[in-house]
Amino acid sequence: MRATSSTLENNRIKLVVEVDDAEMNEALDAAAKSLAKQVNVKGFRKGKVPRQVLVANIGGPAVLRAEAIRESLSDFYARAISETMVDPIGQPDVTITGGEEEGQLTFEADVEVRPDVSVSGYESLRVTIPSPVVGDDEIEAQINRFRETDAVLEDVDRPIIGGDLVNMDIRAEQPSSEAEPLEMSDFMYTVGSGSIAPEVDELILGLRAGEELVVTASAGVGQSVVYTMQLKQVKERILPELTDEWVQENTDWPTVDEMRDAVFAQMSKMKVVEAQMSQRDAMLVALGELVGDDVVPEVLVDAEANDRMHDLGHRLSQQKMSFEQFLQATAQTPDQLLAAVRTDAERAVKIDLALRALVKAEGLEASEAEIDEELEKTAEAMSLSATTLRENLYKTGRVVAFEAEVAKIKANKWLSEHVTFVDHLGIVIDRELLREDQSTEIDE
Repeated sequence: MRATSSTLENNRIKLVVEVDDAEMNEALDAAAKSLAKQVNVKGFRKGKVPRQVLVANIGGPAVLRAEAIRESLSDFYARAISETMVDPIGQPDVTITGGEEEGQLTFEADVEVRPDVSVSGYESLRVTIPSPVVGDDEIEAQINRFRETDAVLEDVDRPIIGGDLVNMDIRAEQPSSEAEPLEMSDFMYTVGSGSIAPEVDELILGLRAGEELVVTASAGVGQSVVYTMQLKQVKERILPELTDEWVQENTDWPTVDEMRDAVFAQMSKMKVVEAQMSQRDAMLVALGELVGDDVVPEVLVDAEANDRMHDLGHRLSQQKMSFEQFLQATAQTPDQLLAAVRTDAERAVKIDLALRALVKAEGLEASEAEIDEELEKTAEAMSLSATTLRENLYKTGRVVAFEAEVAKIKANKWLSEHVTFVDHLGIVIDRELLREDQSTEIDE
């Protein structure tokens, strides 16, 4: 096979392909074997019809050639992709230019390719992740959780503050729904828990027992819930005094200091693990945000969204759950689900484009040795030989895609070593903290 490519406008290329006679003969043989299993010829079993007899019974050599071209054209195109090392992202427009009836088969393919994008600002990228540093307030909050198990509730006659428990009668109704309102009496609500709606925790502060609070909260796109709350009683948690005696009687530690040290050690491990787990996704999302919406091909987003919907359908099938049941369980409409999937798909496409741009900008293309090493690993995981996998990649036009994945691994590593990680306050995080091994068991 001989294949050449030329650049067209709007991220499209044209392939010109000439198929060797030997490859065409292989296609003819394969088509003959396939047809022999389908055609009934008197006196012969299916699959055992001699080729000359088969050709005579299907209408002649032209019919066999047409079937061979129909069955093999996609394979010829895939090999041409591997020969020219182009990176198509859509379905090609194929035109046969010669050899449809006899002679050498030639065709042209016009196809959209992945665009080259730039990611200005990646060198100074600041990525926000959870802080691995434990603050004194966090330690105190954790210790207070232990104290709350021994707390005493006392009625108070003052404005409501965070942490109070409010006894209330509550009514919830959806103006746009014909469903009966939900009513609960003597509902005990912890201020700041967010278990009703975020707006409640803000608006209830400063009110007193005996007052009424009405809150309208969002319940999805275009829907709302009206909560009417009659505040009946306010209670305050009185925590026990934190002493060595109380610690010894109520916990596994003998003193306040040892309890504080243990809580600090435990929380430090957990926070470092949380920060480490957030690193990769956070930096990739930040890098992807450097790609403009206008350069993202719709065909890539469509393909990614379709793949995600297919994967979701497969997982639901394994769980014996229908899409309707899933939508009901997640309180989504079909349009809301599709919109969420498409948003995630667009983010994934941007990340892919950004990593490829980083590869090009920093010269991180995969070497032959790196490609061979990854080929061996992938083949072993698939229980194949490296040679077989390499041949499969060539025949399916996936050579460029595989090499790009190897280069993206390098880009991921480069990015993790060069971005600046900061906490939610913008304070730079010591990179050494993120390298600490937290593989030892975290005490419960």
